[in-house]
Amino acid sequence: MDALTQIAQLAKQQSAHDHSGHDFQHIRRVVANAQQLLAAYPQVDAFTVLATAYLHDYYDEKLVADPAAVKAALSEKLQHTVGLKVAQIQPIFFVIDHMSFAKNIDNHQSLDLAGKIVQDADRLDALGAVGIFRAIRYGATHNNPDYDPAILPRQELTAANYRQPSTVVNHFYEKLFKLAETMNTPAAQQIARQRTVFMHQFLAEYFHEIGAQPPVTG
Repeated sequence: MDALTQIAQLAKQQSAHDHSGHDFQHIRRVVANAQQLLAAYPQVDAFTVLATAYLHDYYDEKLVADPAAVKAALSEKLQHTVGLKVAQIQPIFFVIDHMSFAKNIDNHQSLDLAGKIVQDADRLDALGAVGIFRAIRYGATHNNPDYDPAILPRQELTAANYRQPSTVVNHFYEKLFKLAETMNTPAAQQIARQRTVFMHQFLAEYFHEIGAQPPVTG
């Protein structure tokens, strides 16, 4: 069994009980996105990109109680079970530690091209029809209401307020509609713009059906 297959199995085991939209199906889509984006960059090490894509949520702070302990355990598995060298693991962990939306709110993190591809691949899965399903699943998992006209979208997200409860609809205005602007690669930018148009259409229909006006945002 090759190293990437073993890494995929580790990711599948870790995400087996997730119901928030960060399950193994999400991971597989991120990997597929990364493979698509890699086609334009043959100079980038594909193993690093795909291994990072498989593991990008493995010790995410919103998914595990003790990220440091889970990260340390993963490092041991990658070395002693998969057979990776520390020099192979370090760039994977660097991207994971710096690619998330939350880590880039207050300070933009510098990533190499491999990291930018994984970041784009992950953010693409937050957009379009799949992104809508994931937003609803995540909101339901955290008991966030679908929509409340009394709760307006935040004009600016900060590291301090990002995890505070809001509504599913607000999540589109606060984050999802803005993701296309953050894409690193031309291919991801194009896909993101197309998927964002679809999400705008979805919310327009949602507000039409409930007989309400969309919130006024800056």
